[in-house]
Amino acid sequence: MPAISYKSLHDYQPKELLDAIAARRGAGGVINLDRMLLHSAPFTEGWNTFFGKVRGSLDLNDKLREIATCAVAKLNDASYEFFHHKPYWMRAGGTEAQATALNDVDAAAADQKNFDATERAVLRLAIEMTRNVKVTPEAIATARKALPGDQQLVELIGVIAAVNMAARFLIATGVEI
Repeated sequence: MPAISYKSLHDYQPKELLDAIAARRGAGGVINLDRMLLHSAPFTEGWNTFFGKVRGSLDLNDKLREIATCAVAKLNDASYEFFHHKPYWMRAGGTEAQATALNDVDAAAADQKNFDATERAVLRLAIEMTRNVKVTPEAIATARKALPGDQQLVELIGVIAAVNMAARFLIATGVEI
């Protein structure tokens, strides 16, 4: 049960905002997260623009972005986030074995069978940023070595931070799948 009722879409104003969300979401349409955000048009506009860029404009590999997203979702017990991002991860090259392995993110970060070195570096960074906030120099160095350049490293750090924000919003408001 959500902590705050979902905003009705019937006659929602400003209509342009609702249209922008629908356009970003594509075939999936407006989801419960959007219906919660729509209580504040300015917040929704910012969220829509920000996450549109995170999902569609980064140089970071899509698979790595979604591994990070799903790992943060698991670490925060944000089932809504995992539910909505697992399909993107699978389309980007993730496997069911990897998704199952993420039930224990710590073990997955050491799992050489299901995750390559770059994926393990992403998982380690996600763990440290989510649990500790402060990241060890070793985790940064490992991620830097695994990625093509500092742009991708900054983007990965940004994705992990953004997904942590989303997870906290989803959990606090009780948004349901």
